Amino acid sequence: MNLLAAIASFIKVVEAGSIVGAAKTLGVSAAAVSQTINRLEAHLGVRLLQRTTRSMALTENGAVYYEKVRRIAADLESAQSSIISDETELQGRLSIASTSAFGRHVLASLIAGFAAQQPRLLIELSTTNGKINHIQDGIDLSLRIKPQLEDGIVARKIVSLPFIMCAAPAYLQRAGWPQSPDDLQNHACLAFRYPLDGRFLRWSFVRDGQHFDANINATAISDDIDALAQMAVHGAGITRLAEFVAAPYLASGQLVSLLEHSVVQPMDIYACVQERAAMTPKVKAFLDYLTAHLAARWPLENV
Repeated sequence: MNLLAAIASFIKVVEAGSIVGAAKTLGVSAAAVSQTINRLEAHLGVRLLQRTTRSMALTENGAVYYEKVRRIAADLESAQSSIISDETELQGRLSIASTSAFGRHVLASLIAGFAAQQPRLLIELSTTNGKINHIQDGIDLSLRIKPQLEDGIVARKIVSLPFIMCAAPAYLQRAGWPQSPDDLQNHACLAFRYPLDGRFLRWSFVRDGQHFDANINATAISDDIDALAQMAVHGAGITRLAEFVAAPYLASGQLVSLLEHSVVQPMDIYACVQERAAMTPKVKAFLDYLTAHLAARWPLENV
């Protein structure tokens, strides 16, 4: 038995949450992965996984073993990376998770450019506004907003993205223009509900160096920022959109920018890995590529 290969299969099973998921990642059959786990358990003389036809869970011994071997696997990858020259082509799988809007409007086009530079790298993008688990979901790098951050994750802010207050000309002709954030409570406001905990994302401003949340009259809500943009385009009210969502609507005249003399608190994006050892060459290469392109549009002095 190839012990290192068996350990790698075991790690993938735990990360994927199932033998079928691990088999898909490894590009082999589920039966082959199951046999490898059986041989590893026989070699160790302990049960690592409690398996049924519908579920899988680590045993107590399995949990201890996993914590030890996943660090060894990370150290081995790091050791290999340290002796590979910078000119060596990256290969393998790079799994990235992102908030839905940022992934759709910003990351997708940037990934296309990066993939062209790294043809041997398989890049997988998962977009979600829900909880991200690097280990269970097999995520190498996640791009998150502040409410998604959690204790223990290694996070670094990479960009601050402007928010734009906007509405359709038809709505403004009907309801008038707000002159300050205080006027928003007298307007129809289209609010974003954060799926992770069900609360609204507050509309935050800065006045005289002080941060404050505007009181708004929420007349429509959604957990999809693109849906809110469409509501605004069709005259439903005022909404707050990230600049990368609002830009085409502003350019076409479908939406008009509001409260331009008020300072809207930006949206910070954080690059996250499970632990520092997870900053592998492929993750670092993509992160360097990403931050360089983000800085070209949203200068680094804003970070």
